[in-house]
Amino acid sequence: MLKEKADFSDDEIYLVNSTGDCVVGDEVIFERAVFSGTYKKPIFEGYETIEATILKESYGQKTGQHTFTLKTLSGDTIRIKGRNLYRNGVWRKPWKDETLRKEVAQEKHGRGRVVRANREHRQNFGY
Repeated sequence: MLKEKADFSDDEIYLVNSTGDCVVGDEVIFERAVFSGTYKKPIFEGYETIEATILKESYGQKTGQHTFTLKTLSGDTIRIKGRNLYRNGVWRKPWKDETLRKEVAQEKHGRGRVVRANREHRQNFGY
C-alpha cells in the first residue's frame, strides 16, 4: 500500500525504535520510498510500509556497506542497504529475551568495527 508521506510511528506491536541498530532475528516495520519511471527520470510514487523479519546481514569488505536480507509477511525475500532500511526509521518487536538480542548485536558491532578498521587501513596505505 502506497502513502503520500512516511508517517509511521510506533504502535502496540512494534514498540522499540531500532533505527540504526537492527540485527538478525528482529521483526521490523519500516517505510521505504517507491519510484516508477526510469533510472534517469524517476517518479516518486509514495511510501510503502514493510513488515519483515531480518534473516541475514553483512558488511561489504571493500566499502563496509551494510546489507540486510529480509523475509516479508507475504513470504517474499528482499535485500536492502542499511542506509535505505534506516532512512525513515525502523521499529521492532521486543524479543522474549532481550539479552540474547544484545549478544547478537555485540557480535554484529564487532564485525562492523573490523570492516571499518580494514577500510581505514586500505585508505591510509593505498591498498
